[in-house]
Amino acid sequence: MPRLEYGGQTWHEHCFLCSGCEQPLGSRSFVPDKGAHYCVPCYENKFAPRCARCSKTLTQGGVTYRDQPWHRECLVCTGCQTPLAGQQFTSRDEDPYCVACFGELFAPKCSSCKRPIVGLGGGKYVSFEDRHWHHNCFSCARCSTSLVGQGFVPDGDQVLCQGCSQAGP
Repeated sequence: MPRLEYGGQTWHEHCFLCSGCEQPLGSRSFVPDKGAHYCVPCYENKFAPRCARCSKTLTQGGVTYRDQPWHRECLVCTGCQTPLAGQQFTSRDEDPYCVACFGELFAPKCSSCKRPIVGLGGGKYVSFEDRHWHHNCFSCARCSTSLVGQGFVPDGDQVLCQGCSQAGP
């Protein structure tokens, strides 16, 4: 009768069993754990982390999002399904979004150029009442002088520098 040796002990081939499924390990790969022996599928099923999205085991690699493990291919933008691993992204209500989708769906729009103000990557902006501008868009509606850090006068939907506001219409 064939015998197996492992860790200084000897077993009959039919007695060296997986501690999970209790099937003979024979010559199959196994993982020892605190005196127990598991076939690879049982070990992964019992001990491997599970993806927060699909609940399948992560056997190699993966990413962490919100302190939970994810398969790289499972961490995708809620809006466009683009993979986010290794990309700059943000979230809203626990859902991850790429910068483009977040900007289109949730970010305030610049009162001048109408593009989203995402504030990522050092993007600075100016807010006044319920209006917002990118730093490089915040300028006098008449003379185009930058108003960043300067006094300005609201004039309807426009903002004017002190000089243009005093010059009149």
